Amino acid sequence: MTVLAMSDGELSRFDTLMRVERGELRVEDAAALLGLKRRQVFRLLDRLRSDGAAGLMSRKRGRPSNRRHSDAFREQIIAIVREHYHDFGPTLAREYLIERHEITVSCETLRQLMIQAGLWKDRDARRPRPYQPRYRVIGGTAAAS
Repeated sequence: MTVLAMSDGELSRFDTLMRVERGELRVEDAAALLGLKRRQVFRLLDRLRSDGAAGLMSRKRGRPSNRRHSDAFREQIIAIVREHYHDFGPTLAREYLIERHEITVSCETLRQLMIQAGLWKDRDARRPRPYQPRYRVIGGTAAAS
């Protein structure tokens, strides 16, 4: 089992609920702070008591999106692009996928798939710096001695 860190919002929620548990804060005030209804605060308190701090973390974290394309569909797209459009950019490859193969996928999704497959490099990787960067001193001038 992997241990995931809590986000800032979850830590703030945990702190607020612990203040309610200790009696330092009323449920109504906690609901106002968290932007929830009283019922939701009680639900979170129950989960905090049963599961501890981990109960406040999102259960969806670390899992794939429900809107994700299937692996077979992604492999089909990469196979077509690799065979026919390996030297195209994502935008032009997308236009050809729509016209010739009747496959509709967003340009950004195709770009990400092409990067993962090694068919495309992002701008920084494509254009390496031709010179040694000159690091500047912030907040003052570099004094020569």
